[in-house]
Amino acid sequence: MSQSIQEQIQTFKQDQQNRGRLLISCPDQPGIVSAISTFLADNDANIMESNQYSTDPKEGTFFMRIEFECPDLPTKEEELKTQFSLIAQTFSMDWKLKSVYDVKRTAIFVSKELHCLRELLFEWQSGDIITEIPLVIGNHEHAREIVESFGIPFYYIPASKENRAEVEEKQLQLLKEYNIDVIVLARYMQILTPNFVAAHPSEIINIHHSFLPAFIGANPHKRAHERGVKLIGATSHYVTNELDEGPIIEQDINRVDHRDDVKDLKKIGRSIERTVLARAVKWHLEDRVIVFENKTIVF
Repeated sequence: MSQSIQEQIQTFKQDQQNRGRLLISCPDQPGIVSAISTFLADNDANIMESNQYSTDPKEGTFFMRIEFECPDLPTKEEELKTQFSLIAQTFSMDWKLKSVYDVKRTAIFVSKELHCLRELLFEWQSGDIITEIPLVIGNHEHAREIVESFGIPFYYIPASKENRAEVEEKQLQLLKEYNIDVIVLARYMQILTPNFVAAHPSEIINIHHSFLPAFIGANPHKRAHERGVKLIGATSHYVTNELDEGPIIEQDINRVDHRDDVKDLKKIGRSIERTVLARAVKWHLEDRVIVFENKTIVF
């Protein structure tokens, strides 16, 4: 990692050292917001941003994301978690309370196409995406030069159907050694096994080069052209055992017409893929995404 990016992350940590995030989901009922607000006020915390949503006020599920400022949060974080666990128990909450200071560590997986990787690295360099990227793993050598130009170690691990178990064992070991929180598949063209996915649930973000659920699998642009579509898109989603069926985080589209051939569709698609994946990764890193059934709530 380059010195300028290291300094950028350190500055972010200093500026955000007293900033925390609280995410909850629970059965909807009266008193949830009041209990949370009282808890924060009693601990001298000031709410900086708050978003909430209910699937049904009577029998639905309630979701909430709060960013707050709390004096001396690094020393009080564990105490706050202990206190809040009592509230969570009362309302049967699934919850997460964390300091923004704890920057997530991201691993990027890549194959031959580099447009999504480049976008992520440029967003990271500019400070629009705040994370530590201690390694990039590729099943081809194509990405080595750009990755190492950012001061990031590049690991080349050739992959095929025949050696998939051996490859994933090496990958999982590296992820463990580097203490990785998030895995981004930046056009990584290998299918992950259930064993790999189970090791990182709701932590693997993929970009699919079509507007799901249309044209899942390989060669979506060719099939879209054959079908004569009038728009194409890209979808970023969490990886599950079902191919291209994971909870969708972000999507976008562009209009096309009969004059666009397969090459044109791929070119337009690459532009969409870059921005869609970058947005999805940014939202995940900022704890804006809550997975609910096979969908996401994005605040």
